[in-house]
Amino acid sequence: MKFLFDLFPVFAFFAAYMVAEHAPAQASSLANQLLGRFGGQVIASQAPILLATLVAIIATAGQVGYLLARRRKVDKMLWISLAIIVVMGGATLLLRDTRFIRWKPTVLYWAFAVVLLVSDLLLKKNLVRTMMQEQMTLPAPIWRRLNLSWVGFFVAMGILNLYVAYSFSESVWVKFKLFGTTGLMVVFVVAQALTLSRFVQGEERK
Repeated sequence: MKFLFDLFPVFAFFAAYMVAEHAPAQASSLANQLLGRFGGQVIASQAPILLATLVAIIATAGQVGYLLARRRKVDKMLWISLAIIVVMGGATLLLRDTRFIRWKPTVLYWAFAVVLLVSDLLLKKNLVRTMMQEQMTLPAPIWRRLNLSWVGFFVAMGILNLYVAYSFSESVWVKFKLFGTTGLMVVFVVAQALTLSRFVQGEERK
């Protein structure tokens, strides 16, 4: 359930883009009503990505607001995500420059990688261990290896996002942002689970 909650802004971004892409006239009219006063007239070709960006900002802010209203803890990663989408999404809307929103996933992935690495090396706090230690017990070297694997995954995802964003059409990148990144995340998590299950079983047999 948390996985779907975390992906809510991505689903919202994708849905808004697809709807706007299939109704260009209405999307252009709505974009100018909502955004025209801030950065000038919105051209029809930019309406889908601008509307989707606005929806993503609102969706991410809504996640934080929902958790605060229910007096639940807002993860650091979600605060980072909100800050990045507000800054880069806001720049996209004000400057009408889609490069900012294309770079947003990469900045987010690399921010996650930096947080995981710095927390481990400088603060001596393994965040992956903090999140998962209630579910399993592993030796310290394995926890560090697990943490570094997530760092590597986020770095690679950031590079892959830029490759798709600048090698393919905007529409393809939007689809990749949902289906490609989600699929790769699932594959990575499953691969880790299989690896850890073999290790845990080996420990139990000792």
